[in-house]
Amino acid sequence: MAARYEDTDAFRGANFTDADLSGATFRSCDLRGIRIVDSWLVDVNLSGEVRNLIVNDVDVTPYVEAELDRRHPERVRLRAMRTADDFRAMWRTIEQLWSETIVRAERLPEPARHERVDGEWSLAETLRHLVFATDAWAARTILDRPSPFHRLGLTHTSYPPSDAAALGMDLEARPSYAEVLEARAGRVALVRGIVEDLTDAELERPCTRPPAPGYPEEPRTVGACLRVVMGEECEHRRYVLRDLAVLESR
Repeated sequence: MAARYEDTDAFRGANFTDADLSGATFRSCDLRGIRIVDSWLVDVNLSGEVRNLIVNDVDVTPYVEAELDRRHPERVRLRAMRTADDFRAMWRTIEQLWSETIVRAERLPEPARHERVDGEWSLAETLRHLVFATDAWAARTILDRPSPFHRLGLTHTSYPPSDAAALGMDLEARPSYAEVLEARAGRVALVRGIVEDLTDAELERPCTRPPAPGYPEEPRTVGACLRVVMGEECEHRRYVLRDLAVLESR
């Protein structure tokens, strides 16, 4: 069985020479400043926040970003939001895109909606994570509700499970797809209600409560929090589309 290294800084600054890392998986890792020299990068799959990625002396970041924008033009609209009307229009777009995606997913058998592709979250798990993201960044931070978390919410993988349990979330739950959709629908309606009443002045209102215990105490505005919610919606839909293509091909 392959070795597992979790929550460790043992490899910070390490030097690997003539090492066999084939088949290794790095998840939620800090890889800033890594140099890979004279190595074989064949069938390598990278995902995450990518900036200043140099491949054979060429910064490929602009190419990657331009291609993602071409495939997913909602990313461009997301960055361009300025006014309350922009936020309302963006949320309508997100709802429409997800509606189309759900219709596509429901052409698959029920087990496929719970199936992980290459170890990534299933569709059901992704929707559970978006429930958590909405609870954290909209219900708790924008609406200032101290404990809005749905039992079926799924935190990001680095969030301590004990903290999630203390907030009432059951990370080990195995809900049906219908149960997940019901929780998700309530959160979509919550954001819809926020943006329907949004004004330009409200976008700049400070939010004093952090998204969840353990998050840093730092200034946040309504607009910034809504950007996080909508960014999560766009990026996780992109991951779902990637995995749906694999499931459909089977």
